[in-house]
Amino acid sequence: MDYDLEKAKSQENDFLMRNYARLPVLFVRGHGTRLWDDTGKEYVDFVSGLGACVAGHCHPEIIAAIVRQASQLIHVSNLYFNRPQGELAEMLARFTFAEKTFFCNSGTEAVEAALKLARKYMRAVRGEERYVIVSALRSFHGRGYGAMAATGQPGKSQLFGPMPEGFVHVPFNDLPALEAVVGEDTCAVLLEPIQGEGGVYVADPGYLKSARELCRDSGALLILDEVQSGMGRTGALFAHEHYGITPDIMTIAKGLAGGLPIGAMLTTAEVAKGFGPGDYGTTFGGNPVVCSAALATLTVLFEEQLVENAGQVGAYFKGKLEGLLRSSGALSEVRGIGLMLAVELKQEKAREIVQSCLQQGYVVNNIGPNILRFLPPLSISTREIDGLVATLEGLLSGCEN
Repeated sequence: MDYDLEKAKSQENDFLMRNYARLPVLFVRGHGTRLWDDTGKEYVDFVSGLGACVAGHCHPEIIAAIVRQASQLIHVSNLYFNRPQGELAEMLARFTFAEKTFFCNSGTEAVEAALKLARKYMRAVRGEERYVIVSALRSFHGRGYGAMAATGQPGKSQLFGPMPEGFVHVPFNDLPALEAVVGEDTCAVLLEPIQGEGGVYVADPGYLKSARELCRDSGALLILDEVQSGMGRTGALFAHEHYGITPDIMTIAKGLAGGLPIGAMLTTAEVAKGFGPGDYGTTFGGNPVVCSAALATLTVLFEEQLVENAGQVGAYFKGKLEGLLRSSGALSEVRGIGLMLAVELKQEKAREIVQSCLQQGYVVNNIGPNILRFLPPLSISTREIDGLVATLEGLLSGCEN
């Protein structure tokens, strides 16, 4: 029997843990901005693997890089050198503030590494007993214990407690609240320039700049989590570039390898002194195949001007969504920058709209009951955006008060 959606459902029921609320579709092929399911139905993808497939699905240059490297060397571990890892670290240093990179396998792992580096740097290099990490309410930094403790959503951690100590949460974009808790015991301030999973809330320009100054004045480190907002999604290679600041540590993942699992923690040469041989590690971080995919992804972003497209087409998309906001009584707000956008509904019908969009050939994502999030490939076109907006317009007409 051919593999189909019913077979996938059966296998999940029999063999998989039921920790995902999956939508009823089995995707079997992707190309560019399009996906196809097991029946041959075509979809326009406005989720891109939760922001991972920044260059689109199955880009030929990324595929070629993966195949070429996989035919030569798949894995050797970090006990030895491998060429793609070094070349990727050099490329990231060339295009970012950072001088040193630690590779891992996910955004969660990158955040875990950042937390450990910050605390160890303070103790081992600066000789200061600072350990408190300050982060924002509504933030999301991952599902490891340290990353979950840093996440400012108590509902995500309460079932797994107790959480590690030394984490403080304050309201996002509230500078007085941040100033009130940063003190002599503060190791680092951890912020997302745009809170992605929390609802696509954008940092105020003055807030992020003041956070940078506060960290500098207090001696704390500034860590920016760009796992979702990085890799060109906002119309800049990294979102903090819009604010004219640089962090001490940055975490990236998702789009870095065009859809393969990777994470990276980037920092300055000074802060990198916190880690020495044997202090931290990972078996698969900096894997040759994944790093080759990341090198190809960065090359495609630059050669095809996808970062610029994200800025230009993203502005067009936001304008169209703002038009819906004005014309529909179903929406209360449009948020985001570039191709990291969200609309907030007045009613809790986001999941219902996601399912209806899927039926009409559009893949979108909901964050909770009343927020729709859009993270399309950076190659998305205005024509495809027009199609989605027209679909949303029809669906929203049934959600008005």
